[in-house]
Amino acid sequence: QVQLVESGGGLVQPGESLRLSCVASGSIFKVSVMGWYRQAPGKQRELVATIRSGGSPNYADSVKGRFIISRDNAKNTVYLQMNSLKPEDTAVYYCNTSPLKGYRWGPGTQVTVSP
Repeated sequence: QVQLVESGGGLVQPGESLRLSCVASGSIFKVSVMGWYRQAPGKQRELVATIRSGGSPNYADSVKGRFIISRDNAKNTVYLQMNSLKPEDTAVYYCNTSPLKGYRWGPGTQVTVSP
């Protein structure tokens, strides 16, 4: 059974940084484009960054230039380095494949950006 487990969230002030991690069990990781998604209160879940197995990251306009997605295929782990955080980045962050393939969402990790 595939599991996705996110970690690394926290409470930070505007302008600070966080690094999120997501470990994916099973065989999904090596052949999949992986993505980081986020869901803010009262809003739909949105895709913020993706990365192919060989690299080639892509970003939503809202995070471009501030967030960096990377992956370690040997560790089945995808990372999201978040710099220059803004209050509007506050959300629960999840990882999953992109596009979605029906794998269950993990618990997510809460990121709160507040003065």
